[in-house]
Amino acid sequence: MQLRDPWPAPPWRLALLLSCSVLTACRLAGPGPAGAGRASVGAGPDALAADGAEPFAGAAHLERGALVEAALARSPELAAARAAVAAAEATARAAPALADPMLGYALAPLSVVGDAHLAQRVELRQRVPFPGKRGLAGAAATAMAEAHLAEVEVARLELAELASSLHDDYYLVGRALEINAHHRALVRELEESAAIQYAIGRGSAQDPLQARGEHVMLDRERVALEAERDVLTAAINGLLRRDPAAPLPPPPPALEPAPAPSASRDELLAMALARRPQRQVVQAAARAAVAEVRMAEREAYPDLELMASWDSMWSEPAHQWMVGVMLDLPLGRGRRQAARDAAAATVARRRHEDARLVDAIRVEVERAHRRVVEVDRLLALDEGERVPLARDRLDAARAGFVAGRDDFAVVVAAEQALREAERELERTRAERSRRRAALARAVGLIPGLPITEGEVR
Repeated sequence: MQLRDPWPAPPWRLALLLSCSVLTACRLAGPGPAGAGRASVGAGPDALAADGAEPFAGAAHLERGALVEAALARSPELAAARAAVAAAEATARAAPALADPMLGYALAPLSVVGDAHLAQRVELRQRVPFPGKRGLAGAAATAMAEAHLAEVEVARLELAELASSLHDDYYLVGRALEINAHHRALVRELEESAAIQYAIGRGSAQDPLQARGEHVMLDRERVALEAERDVLTAAINGLLRRDPAAPLPPPPPALEPAPAPSASRDELLAMALARRPQRQVVQAAARAAVAEVRMAEREAYPDLELMASWDSMWSEPAHQWMVGVMLDLPLGRGRRQAARDAAAATVARRRHEDARLVDAIRVEVERAHRRVVEVDRLLALDEGERVPLARDRLDAARAGFVAGRDDFAVVVAAEQALREAERELERTRAERSRRRAALARAVGLIPGLPITEGEVR
């Protein structure tokens, strides 16, 4: 028994190669995804991974901007979000591509042996969607990639605000420890003064004991503040993917408030509506839904399937080659109408979500602006009146105690009032910074980073 070569005719191989070339050219000539050729939207200035380098090497103090930038650069959440963007971009590039062609081969098995004519058939098929369908698929996928990119920006805003707030808390606990140390020294002086007044017969034996008790309370407060400082250090290090116990630079001696836009209420609102990434997420999803509506409408038009074949069962060469085309028959109108209705409902939902988001942004910007105005006024009162009055009160109480006009309890109460006023002043400064950072985030600016002139236009 003699087996025949199943590929005896070199000319038909060349013809098959030409057919493949034609179909490949058809695939390459089709539309690409919307926005093709742009730089990858997944990359960004803070796309660096933590490399083990010290983020604050040589820094005299922990600065807000350095902390925010380090947090953005080292965040695994942002890295994961950027990976999601890269995946969505890859999907967008693949969405408008043609399906792979189908190559088929058939052989009459009884013709392989004996003297019978070898009967074989080679067929190549390529499905080609109706014009416009591929472009719409690419547009929908690209819009979803843009939504993922906007979600990255949402995460960056939230992370930057958290880092800026931790900086304020770190400053506040540092200043609280300084105030505590100052008042421990002050109470020690008061204790010595009470002992002297008691020795000369002007005071009570309770006065030095009361001062000593006040000193013990300050020691307890110092222990709590040191523990709070360690907790904040661990939180900051955790944000930076460092050892929780790793040392940090000391807080700055004076708190530089977080940058915030200086603009009118209407300008702030316009900036927020134009810049907030949450709106960009919803608007990109709405564009994807609109593309899906148009895709559903295009489903009423038939797709094509191109075919080319060679069949050896025909004896005449002119009959061995066949080309053809097949069409879908879009008869399932109910199914296609349901798909159009679902896509249209999605568009309406996205538009309602955007309207609801606009209302929420208006309220958030108004609240953030009012809270900044409020804290500015409170800070002016603390700096201009409350703290100076508390210092004058303590000076008057100490003078009155030495002169024998006031009891030692008046001095202790004045010291406590001054300590609370100084602590409240620092809390107000930190709260002012937090509220300014919240206002920056509300209008779509990165909290804690300098604001350029172009960003507020």
